[in-house]
Amino acid sequence: MFEPVKVALAEYLGRFYASLVPGTRGMSEFCARGLEKSIAWAPGRMIDAAEEMLDSWQRNDTDSAATQPAKLPVMLVAMSKDTSPTDRSYTRNAADPEYITFPCDPKARAFKVRTFAADIRAQLVIFAHDEPTARSIAAQFMLFADTFVNRRMVSSWRFAGMEHYWPVMLESPAVPAMSIQTDAKNITMLAMDLTLKATVPLYQAPKVGEPNDGKGDPANPEDPAGYPLVVEVNRTGNVSAP
Repeated sequence: MFEPVKVALAEYLGRFYASLVPGTRGMSEFCARGLEKSIAWAPGRMIDAAEEMLDSWQRNDTDSAATQPAKLPVMLVAMSKDTSPTDRSYTRNAADPEYITFPCDPKARAFKVRTFAADIRAQLVIFAHDEPTARSIAAQFMLFADTFVNRRMVSSWRFAGMEHYWPVMLESPAVPAMSIQTDAKNITMLAMDLTLKATVPLYQAPKVGEPNDGKGDPANPEDPAGYPLVVEVNRTGNVSAP
């Protein structure tokens, strides 16, 4: 249900990676290595054991080559499994189904939609052999998040053969980087917490056997029928000319 939000965050981090300016030797290698070998997803939980996540990265064969020390720096990303409704002072759910049509729909079908406003926690952990490199990556992420256009991202939801875009906002552009204590003397770990405020749409179309407009196939999620707009019109009473 929330996979498009995860995809939106991945694309957001891809834009951040493309914006990096190398300032240390470690950052130069990090920027030249490529996105897929520099930022990776951790298992679907918050990073409560950063060293375990680093061990997992070290076991990952990113180069399909003989075993060798993992390349650092690296940024690992995790999204929590829990979700909470967004505070009503920020926005609200559309709990009752509302009829909608899409301007891009050539069949002009009517569907229903509900929306859930969710707070989703995510966490970034930067691992580097030296403190200046870790702090440089963290500082550049803070600048990236503080840029007005980067305070939001867009999630794409597919319905009725069309892509529909919904906003995902950062709760705050102020993202401090907290040091994580480790027994490894040559590794610096910095953790950054994010709260994503996402709007999650729940689209509805007539099910098989329900009244529909005949403009699609209720059994085909890529081309469903819409709801009938007008079922019957009755005229009663007399109309007299002035």
